[in-house]
Amino acid sequence: MEQLNVLSGRIIAAAIEVHRHLGPGLLQSAYEECLNYELVKSGLSVRRHEPVPILYKQVRLEYGYRIDLLVENLIIVELKAVDALLPVHEAQILTYMKVARKKTWLAHKL
Repeated sequence: MEQLNVLSGRIIAAAIEVHRHLGPGLLQSAYEECLNYELVKSGLSVRRHEPVPILYKQVRLEYGYRIDLLVENLIIVELKAVDALLPVHEAQILTYMKVARKKTWLAHKL
């Protein structure tokens, strides 16, 4: 658990750094690119647009979902360039966690 807390702190610090330099109003893809850069620069393993297959009626369907960033194969980072996080955003990340079998996530409003 301590490892996840330290890792989460590093991710949040990188997100704050990106937002401090870019400010609000850009597309999600710009923030994602910059956050990926910061995380990799800090020595973390990051996979972008990680496909997460779903199991439907015993059939594995590839690329059912795509995770924005998967850090150290432990934490799902879902970015949103919105004014406020909505319940639908939380439902989305909870679904990603379920199908990817991950326990930790960070949703960052940009």
